[in-house]
Amino acid sequence: MLASLVPTVLMTAIGIILVASGESRSLTIVTGILVLAFCGTALTGYMYGTYFVTRGANLVAVQNEFLSSVSHELRTPLTSILMFIDTLREDRVQSPDERQRCLAIVHQELTRLDGLVSNLIQLSKIESRRAALERGPVQVTDVIGDAMAAFDAMKLGGDAEVRSEIEPGLVVYGNRAALAQAVSNLLSNAWKYTPPADKKIGIRANADNTTVSIVVSDNGPGVPRPEREAIFEKFERGSAAVEGGSPGSGLGLAIVRAVIEAHRGKVEVRSQVDRGATFRIVLPRYRAA
Repeated sequence: MLASLVPTVLMTAIGIILVASGESRSLTIVTGILVLAFCGTALTGYMYGTYFVTRGANLVAVQNEFLSSVSHELRTPLTSILMFIDTLREDRVQSPDERQRCLAIVHQELTRLDGLVSNLIQLSKIESRRAALERGPVQVTDVIGDAMAAFDAMKLGGDAEVRSEIEPGLVVYGNRAALAQAVSNLLSNAWKYTPPADKKIGIRANADNTTVSIVVSDNGPGVPRPEREAIFEKFERGSAAVEGGSPGSGLGLAIVRAVIEAHRGKVEVRSQVDRGATFRIVLPRYRAA
């Protein structure tokens, strides 16, 4: 209602100014200016009010969607754990081998649950800026070395060779552990989504005058164009990952983006379906004064 009245009052004020004459001209001009000022203030208030109300409604919707997604992701392993615990508790499994298989599944689901909760806590801290990210000059070779060590532990001695091409002497300003985890997450995805018999994973790092790029490439199924933004959202997974039954909660790339944006950088993906994907982290280059 206020929005519809403002233009009318503005036009009236302008008309008053234009027809003002004689001794009352100065007073009329002042009055018109005051009316204009009032209308401008009212319009600004209306716009800001509308913005914050809309923003608040959007935040509530996002929070509800996030809670729904978290509940779904937590319920899946919990349901599986409860089912197998009930099976064991009620002695419905007689064979020792079957009992061990049930225990192995329970352990697997607990490990998955622990990883999910840890990722949620870390992501929440990074996004809320509560994470105590101690920063300083960091050698990119150290970041990639730490990421490769974590990656080697994850793949448990698999025979896939990671081709690396790292330009020496590259330095960024940031937190070594957080950046290493971001790179490790990209390597982990490359491992999970590439063919088991012919994995081709590469990592390289280079720089220009102002930025450092860390690139992880693979020969997996690729990421269709419509999914390239969505896969960085919480609990979003690419169609190839879902259809292929690859394990994951859809938080790995969300953590990558949160970490890199906290370092004033960006992460992007280039891909062709069935021809692999290339993820590129871009960070500000650090130069000693």
